[in-house]
Amino acid sequence: MPLDSAAMLKHYRIQFPPADSEQFGQDEVYFTLIEDGKRQRLRFHDYDEIYKRPGLYEQLFYERLRCNSPEKVAELLQRALDTVREPVSELRVLDLGAGNGMVGEVLKRNGVARMVGADIIPEAREAAYRDRSTVYDDYYVADLTNLDDDEQDQLREWRFDCLTCVAALGFGDIPPRAFFNAMKLVRTDGWLAFNIKHSFLDHNETGGFSRLIRELIFSKYLDVYHLELYRHRLSMEGTQLFYYALVGRMTASIPEDFLEQHGIED
Repeated sequence: MPLDSAAMLKHYRIQFPPADSEQFGQDEVYFTLIEDGKRQRLRFHDYDEIYKRPGLYEQLFYERLRCNSPEKVAELLQRALDTVREPVSELRVLDLGAGNGMVGEVLKRNGVARMVGADIIPEAREAAYRDRSTVYDDYYVADLTNLDDDEQDQLREWRFDCLTCVAALGFGDIPPRAFFNAMKLVRTDGWLAFNIKHSFLDHNETGGFSRLIRELIFSKYLDVYHLELYRHRLSMEGTQLFYYALVGRMTASIPEDFLEQHGIED
């Protein structure tokens, strides 16, 4: 993934814990960054610190851990559009959890007309504008669980017909309410394209986000075009981590009380 910034040429020293170290959940995994002779332990989800360093996110997740998700989700979205013979060039996309613009860059390269990013931390927007200055038409730093009227109005003016969200769902980074509110910003016949850890579709999963996705898939509000299991990336030990990529089209307006109807907590 090319960057606008020449700082991408910097190569960081990254150390992973020993293979026999204590096992952590995927949202608790950490690495050690050696920078200017100092060692700093960072979790994979310490995005604010990672985004401050140009190229670190790419080196960590794409070079070392071989993340494949932006390309996979974009590929399935393109296949769905080809099925209904609609051009990608007419899409107006809200990229939720946009981070430093990895997904936006792929979609823009594929010809998407309008790309708007949204993330909850200002470091994400700063990194996106620093490293991929031509990808987003606008980028909002906002809490989608609690948008004010002005933010709502601004986002609705874009008239989105597609929501993307890649590698940002299911670990508390984006609560169910935020994802639901983002869906409500997309027109009734708009597209959803996102990925989730494979276990989140397991009926033994009781978390709010897992339940939201299962209820949505089997509801009358979404036609699923593609649901594909694929290798998201490698773990630090080199084992494959599998996710589902899902692309669907909304078929009806989702009720405002959808979460409450199904007992899904924010």
